[in-house]
Amino acid sequence: MATDYKALSMELHEELRGKIEVTPRASVSSAHDLSIAYTPGVAAPCLAIQREPERSFELTRRWNTVAVVTDGSAVLGLGNIGPEAGMPVMEGKCVLFKAFGGVDAIPLCLRTNDVDEIVRTVSLIAGSFGGINLEDIAAPRCFEIEPKLQAAVDIPVFHDDQHGTAVVVAAGLINALKLTGREFASLRVVQNGPGAAGTAIIKMLRALGVEDIVAVDRAGIIEASRPAGCPGYKAELAEITNPRHLTGGLAEALPGADVFIGTSAPGTLTADMVREMAADPIVFACANPDPEIAPDEALAAGAAVVSTGRSDYPNQVNNVLVFPGLFRGALDARASRITDGMKVAAAYALAGLVSDDELSASYIIPEPFDPRVRDAVAKAVADAAREDGVARA
Repeated sequence: MATDYKALSMELHEELRGKIEVTPRASVSSAHDLSIAYTPGVAAPCLAIQREPERSFELTRRWNTVAVVTDGSAVLGLGNIGPEAGMPVMEGKCVLFKAFGGVDAIPLCLRTNDVDEIVRTVSLIAGSFGGINLEDIAAPRCFEIEPKLQAAVDIPVFHDDQHGTAVVVAAGLINALKLTGREFASLRVVQNGPGAAGTAIIKMLRALGVEDIVAVDRAGIIEASRPAGCPGYKAELAEITNPRHLTGGLAEALPGADVFIGTSAPGTLTADMVREMAADPIVFACANPDPEIAPDEALAAGAAVVSTGRSDYPNQVNNVLVFPGLFRGALDARASRITDGMKVAAAYALAGLVSDDELSASYIIPEPFDPRVRDAVAKAVADAAREDGVARA
């Protein structure tokens, strides 16, 4: 009988009444302790920070604290359920930050969907944090909020739904290419469902050297001249994708393609479409909770490697492989922002944890509970931050 995880989760939340709490690091068990941790002694670090604001990273927990920010507009597959309803997910994210990265995280659920209000609100409290993780904010607002907020603060801003997914997909693809004898520069990639994650994946692949990417949305292949047009951020996608100027839908995009990457909806990729792809095609069917095609069906149709977002199939694309270690490295380097170089470094660090001897069609991405993941990603990210000139430690 299948486990009823939703019922078990309700029991857990009713029992715990929240998955995180604040635990003091300083003792206040006597008047002496209180005078040191609080008044009058606390005036000394306050004045030290007044003189040198950067010392807030040394004298407070700011150095290890991330804000997990949402407006509740794209929570899991539930849609725009609002900030309070998004709180259980944000608390869960904070638990993962601590468990997998040793990072303290605070959920901030904002009662607004206005881009400028979100940017202003978060920028005003940024002095309390070492980084900002944007979470479950719907496209296209997420594309506006991240760069505007990054321009307003001097700490890293990272939208995990975009870039965390992109890094894991890139890591898996690095190893899938090894298995199938391909290189990034010669790939033909079809990306289906270019929303937040899909758009970030496209940009990540371009950073890795992929030139031939075709993006497909509900209206078909993204092409500037298509009747449906390319509103908003899709105008940029039209400029950087579809170099062969294909038209039509997914069925017209896939013939001869080496890679399919889906962040769309269940059942959108058929076995016949897989058969039309290049020999030994690579399929990343990442729609949740049900993939674009069942892995067994894709393999039977000729796919050489299949990856999904599910934990009950091999090669799970799971963002917990990225964001804890990425922020660990960014915080350790006291980075001012997250660069493309840091994301690429994280992808190669993840891919490198699968040795050539271990590499197989069912093992291209490390397991989320692999104890090596955090330190490997953190070191690669911190080194890249220094190379890119954004590290301050």
